[in-house]
Formats: sequence, C-alpha cells, structure tokens
Amino acid sequence: MSHEFIIALDQGTTSSRAIIYNRNAEPLCSKNKEFTQFYPHPGWVEHDAEELFESQLQVLKDVIEICAQRNNCTEDSITQKVAALGITNQRESVVLWEKNTGKPVYKAIVWQCRRTSDLCEELIKDNLTDTIRSKTGLKIDAYFSATKIKWILDNVPGVRARAENGELLAGTIDTWLIWKLSGGKVHVTDLTNASRTMLFNIHSLKWDKEILKLLNIPLCILPEVKDSGCIYGYTDKKVCGFTVPIASAIGDQQAALFGQGCFNPGDAKNTYGTGCFMLMNTGEKAVLSSNRLLTTIALGYQGTVNYALEGSVFMGGATIKWLRDELELIPSAHDCDILAESVENSNGAYLVPAFTGLGTPYWDMYARGTIIGLTRGVKKAHICRAALEGIAYQVADVIECMVNDSGKPLASLKVDGGACVSNVMMQFQADLLNTKVIRPKNVETTALGAAFLAGLAVGFWSGKDELLKCWQTDNVFEPQMSRETRNTLYSGWKKAVERSLNWENGACK
Repeated sequence: MSHEFIIALDQGTTSSRAIIYNRNAEPLCSKNKEFTQFYPHPGWVEHDAEELFESQLQVLKDVIEICAQRNNCTEDSITQKVAALGITNQRESVVLWEKNTGKPVYKAIVWQCRRTSDLCEELIKDNLTDTIRSKTGLKIDAYFSATKIKWILDNVPGVRARAENGELLAGTIDTWLIWKLSGGKVHVTDLTNASRTMLFNIHSLKWDKEILKLLNIPLCILPEVKDSGCIYGYTDKKVCGFTVPIASAIGDQQAALFGQGCFNPGDAKNTYGTGCFMLMNTGEKAVLSSNRLLTTIALGYQGTVNYALEGSVFMGGATIKWLRDELELIPSAHDCDILAESVENSNGAYLVPAFTGLGTPYWDMYARGTIIGLTRGVKKAHICRAALEGIAYQVADVIECMVNDSGKPLASLKVDGGACVSNVMMQFQADLLNTKVIRPKNVETTALGAAFLAGLAVGFWSGKDELLKCWQTDNVFEPQMSRETRNTLYSGWKKAVERSLNWENGACK
C-alpha cells in the first residue's frame, strides 16, 4: 500500500497537538488538547510529564480516528498509509525518569521556570559567562535546561545517587516522547534540542564534558544526539496501536523556521506561540551576536549543520491566556482581538508581560510584569490592546538587535504560531517595524516543519524545492504608521520596560 500521509506531533507549552498532512502538505485532520500548568511557587512552572505524554498520545489516536471517519474506512487502513511520524516540541523543558519503569522522579521543569536564577547568578559571578557562550552559543540563564537538571539532581532525595549509578535517564521533551512512543527502546535527541540545554558544544557537536563537570551532571543520563531528520526508531504497537518510523525531532522554533521555508542565510521568521521566538538562518556559520542574541543550531540534516541567531520573548500568546485564565478579563483569546479592535490605541497604557523575567535583549531574570500609564479613561479594551501591543513591542526589541548584528534592515518578516491570527496585532507589528509582515495560509508551521523533515527522511518528499511549492501566503500586512507616531510609541515602551527591570532582588544584565 502506498503511503499518503505524514503525522506531526507538536508538543507545546500549554497543549499537545497532532496533525495529519497529505503530499501537498495540506493539514487534513488536527486535534489539540490542553494539559495542566503547575505554579508551586512564584516564578516556578512545572508539567506532569505523564499527563503531557498522555495528552500527546490521545490526540495522535484522535486524528487517526477522525481521518478514518472522514474517509469512511478503518483506522488500520489509515495507519498503513502513514509514511512517518515527526515530532516538534517545547524546548529547554526537562524530564528525569527511571530507566526501568519509565516513571518520572519529579515533574517536568518548564522553560519558563525561574527557580534556578540564583544558581545562574553564581555561575556568572564565577566568570563562566564567556566559557558557556563560546561553547554553547547561549547566555547563562534559568531559561535553559542545564540548571534545571542540576536542580532536580540536587533537590530530589536520592536522585543524584541513582543518576550516577545509571538508573535514571534525562531529556528534553522530544527525548521523553520518543522514549515513551518507542516503548522505552530509544533514548535520543536531535541537534537543535541539544543546543538549547546549555550543556552541548555547538562546534564539536558533543555534550561538553567541562560544563557537565562544572554542574556535576553525569553524562550517562543524557541521550544520544542525532540529526533533526532521520529514523530514530519506531512507534511501539502496544503503546500507539500501530508501528511507523519516528523520522524527525526538532525544537519548535527551528521547526517553524524550516516550515516557513527559511532555508537560506538571512531568511527570518517569528513565531507567536506561548512565547515569541525570532530566528534568522546564518547558514553553516555560527555567528556570535554583539547584541545579546543567542547562537543556536537551526538544523542538522544529512550530516550538515545550519546555525541561526535567535531572540527569545518569554511571554507571547501566554499573555492573552493570562488575561483569559488568571484575570478572567476575556472569555476567549478571540475576544481579546474584538476588544482591541474596538479602540484606536491603548490610551497611553503599556503592558510589559515580564511574568517570568525578560528575554532578549534584557536577559533580566528578576524583571516582573507591569501595567503602566493607567488613567481613569483606560478601559478593558485598552488593556487588551496594550497586551497585544506588548507582544509586538517585545518582537521589535529582538528585531532591533538582529538589524544591528546584520547591518541590514529587515526586508520582511514571516510569521506563524497561534497568536499571529490576530489581524490587529499583525498590523501593529508591521507599523512598529516599518516593514511588511507575511502570514502564511497554514500558521501551524511548527508542526509543518516537523512533517517536512520526517517526510524528507523517508523519501515522502523529494527535496526542499518540492517543499517550497507547498508554501502559500494568506495575508501581507503593510506598514501604515508615521515615523513620528512609531518613535513616540516605542520610546514609551522603553520607559515602561525600565520600570519592570530588576524588580526582584539581584540583577542579571
């Protein structure tokens, strides 16, 4: 039976998604399931790794069932037509689990979690900033996986001894999913996810023994590192109900870069997900930024490694979720758009969503969220608009760094992610950047990137040229704002950010 489908698993920070694609890279069926967020202390964020996996497994089974119903056939006939499974995932979040039972020894610590800020301060005071950056391309920050792993080893009773005895395994979320889907047969990660741990040397392409020693993390718990597109193993029939190759694993932002067709040096995209992440492809050269951007691996494929410059915004779409769930200001994310469009501007209000610190270019672990510029005339609609604008302002901060590093203005910005469906935010983004913003018809390019790589790995698609033919534009937002207005608004944003910096004790600048 000829293969007709690729399935992508998109494991995000707040939900798990599965999508079935055909040969034209059209999404045929999609299913999404949210899972629980745990906030045991201020600035701490955790996931139940078992619940996370079960949510991902459930949506995988759901899309197969949906596809079978739509095609009036059995689920077995659908799975027999699946060429491969691809995985993309929230990066930096980590799980440690028992090798024999598969039981996590602690909840997954999420990339947003700031519990290791003090440890990062100690590393900075020990003058390790340049060492870490030169090897990993990253800035010392609680954002990355390394100090999260160390925290579990140091703070969960008995875990360190068991890890050193070879009884435990560790990994980012891709590693956890592959291990579970394969029935515990495969312990592996890809180059992009490894490059986000702050433990991986992006030049030698190996786990860095010096950093491991500094943090007292045993090498034996870490996974094997492979290309982003290759056959890692196969799904276990007892777990999934069918057997297909697991043929890609790639961090969500790198997946979006690939899914947007940013194959060449200079190509750039921004993903508006839980956070916002802008990547610029720099080709086979690892470029160290002079403007506090990160250097990361964009892709490992067929023995060739491409690098990227990256800017990270911790709170993107999660800001809208905060309005909905914590403040209960809106019943749905779409209502944020409706309210924001009902007013011409934010009426002088600025919302700096530094709930878990600020990323690029501030790298302030101690910044906290603020709403400033409030007057009696500010209504709920203005707060909603300020929230959307706050996301766009953070993206502008990152792009300013990229322009300064490259020495060239940005010709355009490709966008994706769930929050980019907001027309009012995309228009404001174009106005703020004074450049066109291009939104594709398929905004789920993170999942698409994983599907593309899995398809290439098993010969489902012939090459990148065929992939580019699948990419279609939905809308192009042209800048309409005057320079004077743009400069005034951005100046106000910078002042608002200053009020949020270093709110907690300590500083990381």
